[in-house]
Amino acid sequence: MVTKGQKINDRYEIISNIGEGGMANVYLAHDTILDRKVAIKILRGDLASDEKFVRRFQREALSASSLSHPNIVEMYDVGEDNGEYYIVMEYIKGKTLKQLLKKRSFLTVPEVIDIMLQLTDGLAQAHDLYIIHRDIKPQNILILENGLVKITDFGIAMALNASNLTQTNSVMGSVHYLSPEQASGKGSTIKSDIYSLGIIMYELLTGKLPFKGENAIEIALKQLKDQMPNIRKQISDIPQSIENIILKATAKNPKNRYNSVREMHEDLKTALNEDKINEPRHVYKYLEHELEDTKKLPVINNEKDEEKEEVKEIASKQIAGDNMEKNNKWVIIFGGLFLTLLTFFALLFLILPYFTNVPDVKIPDVSNLSIVEAKNKLRSLGFEVAAESKPIASDTIPIGKVVKTTPEIGELVKKGSKITLYESTGPAYIELEDYVGKNYIEVRTILETIHGLGVLIEKQDVDDPDKYDPDIIIGQEPAKGTKLAKGETVTLYIPNIVETYPNFTTEDWTLTDVEAFAEEYNLILTIEYVETTDEEPGKIIYQSRAPESVIVSGSTLKIKVAVTPAEEGEEDPTGDEELE
Repeated sequence: MVTKGQKINDRYEIISNIGEGGMANVYLAHDTILDRKVAIKILRGDLASDEKFVRRFQREALSASSLSHPNIVEMYDVGEDNGEYYIVMEYIKGKTLKQLLKKRSFLTVPEVIDIMLQLTDGLAQAHDLYIIHRDIKPQNILILENGLVKITDFGIAMALNASNLTQTNSVMGSVHYLSPEQASGKGSTIKSDIYSLGIIMYELLTGKLPFKGENAIEIALKQLKDQMPNIRKQISDIPQSIENIILKATAKNPKNRYNSVREMHEDLKTALNEDKINEPRHVYKYLEHELEDTKKLPVINNEKDEEKEEVKEIASKQIAGDNMEKNNKWVIIFGGLFLTLLTFFALLFLILPYFTNVPDVKIPDVSNLSIVEAKNKLRSLGFEVAAESKPIASDTIPIGKVVKTTPEIGELVKKGSKITLYESTGPAYIELEDYVGKNYIEVRTILETIHGLGVLIEKQDVDDPDKYDPDIIIGQEPAKGTKLAKGETVTLYIPNIVETYPNFTTEDWTLTDVEAFAEEYNLILTIEYVETTDEEPGKIIYQSRAPESVIVSGSTLKIKVAVTPAEEGEEDPTGDEELE
C-alpha cells in the first residue's frame, strides 16, 4: 500500500492521493531530484501480480512516451520499484471537463469550439503516431484556469501498428462515449475516438448525455441502434454547421464519419463562418445500419421424408431422359442466339467508352491572377467559368486577384466542369465591440479562434472586490469601434480579486466543508484529531493559515478537529492507530 511520505524509486515522495482508476491509483508526489510536483500513476496492488495487466500497463508507457503536444499530459518517467509499476506524468492544476460541466451545466458555442479545437489538435498527433486513446470522455480531459485543455489517461491507448496486442476486441471505455463498433466487440480505430469526440461535443452544448439507460448493456444497445437526438430541437439557435459536425462525428456507420480528426478540426475552425452557419443539414452517404447476410440452415428431414424425396428424384430422372432428345435441338438454337447477343454487348461495352469518355483535366493554379486572366486560362483548357466571382477576404492576395477556386486548384475534374472563382477583397478587419461586462473566456475564444486576434488578459486592482465577478471584463484596449486586422492584439482587463482564508474556528465550518474548500482551491489538507472535553466533537479548533491571509494554490493547510476522548479499552475514535 502506498502511503504519504513513501518514496518511489528513492526519488518521488508521495504527498497525497489525487485519484483512483480501474487499473491504477494516481498520487501527487514531489520529484526530489528536479524539485517539482508530479503526478505518479501506480498499478493497483491486486493487479501487479497479473501478467496481462502488467503488460497492458507497460504498453501504456510505451505508447504515451512518444507523445509531446501542448494538449496532451506529458509523461516524464516509467519504471518498477519493489514490484510496484509506475508512470510519472506532468502534474496539472485544473478541473476535469466533467467537473466544469457539473458547475456550469452547459457551455457556449464559442467555448465548445475552443475546447474541441484543442482536443482534435492533440488527438491528431496521437493518431499520426498510430495511437488510439480508446477512452475519450470528459473525466479524462483536464482544463486549466487559462483555458488550456489537456488529454490524460492514455492508459488504454492502443498502437495501431502493434502486432501482438491481445485486447483489441475488449470493451474498455466508458459506455456513454463508446462507439458502436466498440460496443459490438469489433475493436477500435481512429474513428472510434472521433465518435467519442462527437458525443462529448453534444454533451458540452446541451449539458446532457445523448444515450441513457439503467445499465451499461442498455446504453451500449442504444449506441448501436438509436439515432442521435436532434440538438437543434433542444437549442433552436444553434448553427446548422455545428449540428453537422456532431452528425458526421457520431455516425453509426464508420464510413459516414470523418476520415480523420484533422478533417473534424478543419470543420470546427470554419464552423462559424457566415458561408457555413446555414449550410444544408448533413446527409449520410452510406446506410447507417448495414445488416450481415443471414445464413440458410439446412432442413433436416425424417426417414420417411428422405424416402419420398428419393422416389421423386428417380421419377424425375426417368422423365428427363425421355424429353432430353426433344430438348437438345432447342438448347443448341437458343445457346447460339445467347452467345451472339453476349458477344454483341461485350463489344459494345468495350468500344463505347472510347467515343463517350470525357477526359479528366487538372485545374491549374490561377491564384494571384486577375479575374479576366483566370477566366481565359480556364476556358482555354475546356472549363466553364461561373459568370459571377465570389468575394473573399485575404491577408496575402491583393484586392481584385483570384484567391482560390471551387473545385479546388490542382483537383482532377471532367473537362467542361463549371469553375467558380473567389476574388480577394483585401485583409479582413474586425470592428471591436464593447466587451465590458462579458465573460473574458468567451470573448477571448471568439477573438482568437474566429477573428484571429491576439488577446492579453491583465488583472486590474478594484476598490471593492466583493462587487466584482473574477471572470467579468471591466475594461479593454483598444476601445469599442476600433478596427483591427488579423494578428493584432486586444487587451482585456479583469478584476484583481485576491482570495483569502476564512476563519474555520469561529464560523460554522465542518470537516466536510473544509475538505471541499481544500479541493476547490487545490490545497494539501492535513488533519489532526485532538481529544478534548472543552469543545464540541467535530469542531475545528485550529488552522495553520491565518484568517484573511492570501490563498496560494498547492500550499499545505493543517487543521485540528475536536473529538471525544476514548475511554480505556475503547477503540481510537478517529479510526487511526497512529496520527500523522
